[in-house]
Amino acid sequence: MTKQLVSFVKDLYQTNEFIPLHAPTFSGNEQKYVSETISSTFVSSVGKFVDDFETHIENYTGTAKAVATVNGTAALHAALYMAGVKANDIVITQALTFVATCNAVHHMGAQPAFVDVSPVSLGLCPKALSVFLEQHAVLTESGSIHKITKQRFQAVVPMHTFGHPVELDELIKVCADWKIAVVEDAAESLGSFYKDKHTGTLGNFGAISFNGNKIITTGGGGMVLCKTLASGQHTKHVTTTAKVPHPYEFFHDEAGFNYRMPNLNAALGCAQMENLVAFVDNKRHLASLYSDFFKESDFQFVTEPSYAKSNYWLNAIICPNHNEREKLLKQTNAEGVMTRPIWQLMHRLPMFENAMRGDLSHSEFIESHLVNIPSSPVKSLGKL
Repeated sequence: MTKQLVSFVKDLYQTNEFIPLHAPTFSGNEQKYVSETISSTFVSSVGKFVDDFETHIENYTGTAKAVATVNGTAALHAALYMAGVKANDIVITQALTFVATCNAVHHMGAQPAFVDVSPVSLGLCPKALSVFLEQHAVLTESGSIHKITKQRFQAVVPMHTFGHPVELDELIKVCADWKIAVVEDAAESLGSFYKDKHTGTLGNFGAISFNGNKIITTGGGGMVLCKTLASGQHTKHVTTTAKVPHPYEFFHDEAGFNYRMPNLNAALGCAQMENLVAFVDNKRHLASLYSDFFKESDFQFVTEPSYAKSNYWLNAIICPNHNEREKLLKQTNAEGVMTRPIWQLMHRLPMFENAMRGDLSHSEFIESHLVNIPSSPVKSLGKL
């Protein structure tokens, strides 16, 4: 299988050079808009492209207000702050995630708790969440608290793994029953829709990443998606150092964050947004080619849930066993085709090893069997 996969990927990308997992595509107005920014001298956090980029995201996702930030972790950190997370609170998330999810929780002074992922989505499982809360939480008039420690369960953070939306209706119902806020980690899922609604817009807040390896990039950057205009205006205020507007006085009315996205980065984002629809179409086409390629093999291609339309940010396969996974990883990378395993589960990392957790059987299976394969948009498929 490895030799066939290497040959297939090299034919797709029409090269014998190194093929990365996911590279950015610059085929539009990126240079033009960045040059405009430089010419204007407004290269930092003040400039028209920041506002324009936020508007692009609002129009595309349907969120009430989008707030640009310096990176995706900052967006998630701000979203948790806006959701009322405080020191010593418990924030429930999945162990199968990128470390930034848990870092944002940690830097709020809160403690992560881990529940299993769903075989349907590879994201937070509603059933596992319900079981965990029944075991550990008690519902009070003001919210849910831990039965023993009396800590608040303040937020649940589902992550849309590789762009595949989690089972949001079920998750939101569980959280509503337990009076817990939902903050969607939509870092990987710009262009993904859950039942015709964009990811990041169904919870109380959402967070997107525009890192260099995402479906569109601003170099570094993120965005908070806010459910109401009022919460969006407050998020904008908090992420811009909570400075009260005044022609010359400096007065800040709360301890805010200096998380503003520079105009340079936003210019890049505006150009990228002009091609987002083409990027998503291209990547969905690529996913269909991979699906056909693996159809008769022992390797299972990861497909979108039936209720969702995924951006297929990173394509993934489930190997028949751990040994086959190791073999595939070593041989493809040796041949110049980049593949990688999924992240180590968060409770295996030293800073989170003592976090409370439920049964993680499915997460552990995915950790030992999954491999990501090259997922950059392919120029030969057109539209780029």
